[in-house]
Amino acid sequence: MALKEYKPGQGFPGVIGRTFNVSKPAWPAPHRAREGAPNVLFIILDDTGFGQLGCYGSPISTPNLDALAADGLPYNNMHTTALCSPTRSCFITGRNHHSNGMSCITEGSTGYPGGNGNIPFANGMLSEILLQNDYNTYALGKWHLTPAEQTSAAGPYDRWPLGRGFERYYGFLGGDTHQYYPELVRDNSQTEPDETPEEGYHLTPDLVSKAKAMIADSKQVAPNKPFFMYFCTGAMHAPHQVPKEWADKYKGKFDAGWDAYREQVFAKQKKLGILPANTKLSRHDPDVQDWSKLSADERRLYARMMEVFAGFLEHTDHYIGELIAFLKDMGEYENTLIMVVSDNGASAEGGPTGSVNEGKFFNNVPDDLQQNLAAIDDLGGPQYFNHYAWGWTHAGNTPFRRWKRETYRGGTSDPFMIIWPKGIKSKGEIRTQYCHAIDMVPTVLDALGIEPPTQIRGVTQSALQGFSLKSSFDDAKAPSFHVTQYFEMVGHRSLYHDGWRAVCPWPGPSFTESGLTFGDRLQQAH
Repeated sequence: MALKEYKPGQGFPGVIGRTFNVSKPAWPAPHRAREGAPNVLFIILDDTGFGQLGCYGSPISTPNLDALAADGLPYNNMHTTALCSPTRSCFITGRNHHSNGMSCITEGSTGYPGGNGNIPFANGMLSEILLQNDYNTYALGKWHLTPAEQTSAAGPYDRWPLGRGFERYYGFLGGDTHQYYPELVRDNSQTEPDETPEEGYHLTPDLVSKAKAMIADSKQVAPNKPFFMYFCTGAMHAPHQVPKEWADKYKGKFDAGWDAYREQVFAKQKKLGILPANTKLSRHDPDVQDWSKLSADERRLYARMMEVFAGFLEHTDHYIGELIAFLKDMGEYENTLIMVVSDNGASAEGGPTGSVNEGKFFNNVPDDLQQNLAAIDDLGGPQYFNHYAWGWTHAGNTPFRRWKRETYRGGTSDPFMIIWPKGIKSKGEIRTQYCHAIDMVPTVLDALGIEPPTQIRGVTQSALQGFSLKSSFDDAKAPSFHVTQYFEMVGHRSLYHDGWRAVCPWPGPSFTESGLTFGDRLQQAH
């Protein structure tokens, strides 16, 4: 006999008799995802520039991400806010960063509505929406969406992952963490890694292991229940930390310098069709040193910094490949809607010369060449919180100008790909539609056939501000619905409209041309 169910708010439709044999039970109807609903997987890379993945022209080996691009759709016109917390708030709410109170990273909140660091509950997250559509919801890795003052053991916890629609969480709440000794949180409590670096511990494989376990826990009990997984690596953010053998794969590969890298990647991007054939490469940045004028020691150090970064990226790609292979083994890959994206362009937080301690840059402490050279053989290991030099940042954003934090395209243009074998017929075709971080949530909801809710847990919802990309899935010539988009990051502003872009840089097109250094700018702002 079929179970009788009733919806919330309806009266009990069963029968309560004097005895059991004359009674008829009924149960509150649970939320159920529609039959065949796809899983959703967001893979968020950190600080990865437009020219750093193999499928976007880079010489760095990323075979697993390249395979995803070949099995899906790489987009060449995706934009972010130029900084991590603001962009991530867009990825997961479908609203602009100022609407989310995220004009800056959570540690940079200003106490004004557009920048108070508190994402309004009226701006529901995709996790909250899918949770009430019977999805399991999992978050792993970097969060960086909780106000910094609310991340201690005292809470409050309502803006931690479990307070915003995720059922399970394993990762770190801040902007970055040590890859060998991470500050980890499991759900709402601090935890420690299961191993030490001496036993082979590294954060990326740990995150992948936990991700696979979460999926397996659900699928072995409820195989037809879909999941939403928000998987955010600590890579490629500093510290650039990876076992030595991964970095050593790239010995000598970057000895020609960052300008040679730019030329190589630029040519490959045009060959791949990522860029139109008539594209012009942006100028050599005035803030970037001339490789040919560097000393032999400087070139040796800077090349090694890039070898470490490249090994870090290939290592990350390898473990992302393990997660994808697991989905295939489980029979879930074909019906998983996957979006891979970076949160901003390559990072300049290593300063003009790179550093063995990224903290120096933020505190305006100059780096010392001899000190950095003394560390060269240990870069990538647990001893240092290292980051490469501005030249590699500029090269990583080929063909665009500038980098993370600035609203030139080097800061805001990112690799982005959508893969859904069961739902998208086209394979490996480049899509050119203009899109922004706020378009990911509307695209998912459109693909899943879910209307944006008017309320979540009693809170009336604001309107989504992004546009669905679903029409571009099987139509390369589908129009761009996203015609106008603003950008603002720490006073650096730009405006896109219908193919044109106006940029108002601050303090100028470069620090050199403004007559200031990064530290000078901070002091003047203070």
